[in-house]
Amino acid sequence: MPTNEGKKKILKEAEGYFFMLVACLAYALSTDLFLAKNSIVAGGVTGLSVLIHLLNEKLPIGMISIAINIPILILGIKMMGWKFILKCLLTITVLGVFTDLLSFLPAMTDDYILASLYGGLCQGIGIGLFVRYEYSSGGTELLGRVVSRWTKVLKIPVCVGILDGIIVVLGAIVTKNPNNMLYALIVIFVSTKISEILLVGVEKSKLCIIISDKGEEISKTLIEQSPRGVTMLDGQGMYTHKEHNVLLTCVKNHQLTQLKKIVKGIDEHAFIIINESVEVRGQGFQSLNEEK
Repeated sequence: MPTNEGKKKILKEAEGYFFMLVACLAYALSTDLFLAKNSIVAGGVTGLSVLIHLLNEKLPIGMISIAINIPILILGIKMMGWKFILKCLLTITVLGVFTDLLSFLPAMTDDYILASLYGGLCQGIGIGLFVRYEYSSGGTELLGRVVSRWTKVLKIPVCVGILDGIIVVLGAIVTKNPNNMLYALIVIFVSTKISEILLVGVEKSKLCIIISDKGEEISKTLIEQSPRGVTMLDGQGMYTHKEHNVLLTCVKNHQLTQLKKIVKGIDEHAFIIINESVEVRGQGFQSLNEEK
């Protein structure tokens, strides 16, 4: 009989496999219902597969994608290790099979803008779930890692951007439709935003750094009226060499206006730096024990 710890591990593995299947389904639907039927080439190995399919419709998109990804996986074995590559191979195979099995479905719309928006939405769900459950569909992201290591000059995002850009431009040339680049940008933008929401949630927080000579008063008022935790540090202005209080606090978006009003009411000469926080854990926010 497995222990409680063993049961939890099995359940977590099963959850990962389930959402990998959901992610592959969402990604496949993006291709079959919206992008391929409207000849939209949106970058990545899937985009390249769509492009090859447009040149020869007898070649199925899913099988093309698997064929392109296999040499990329071989190149990535040394860098990423066998375990990661085998998970990639599983994901790529399932995604390719789903894409071809669902290729009989008719296009949901023939409006290019709507197709780009909905295609990006489904693609973003797939990408977000892949990242959240530590799966990968290989593609230009993995190839970008390999190229980055070979060149030792270009960073991974730059390599991926160049590879995707080449595919998008080729798509515009082959389809004889320069607007393909606009549709590809819409797909990429929407998919990025949707995957980000799946990973970090809708409600973002702000990291606020407040530099003031009235740190005690500001922190006391913030704690009483927000209420949010505040950390005070000692700082020194390097131009004047004058000592200042430096306050650190995180607030939710809707609390930002109140924070600025409080600070201004106490010290109108205070200096406030506001940064976007990708994720905040702890009291008043998401629990440290809660899994994403």
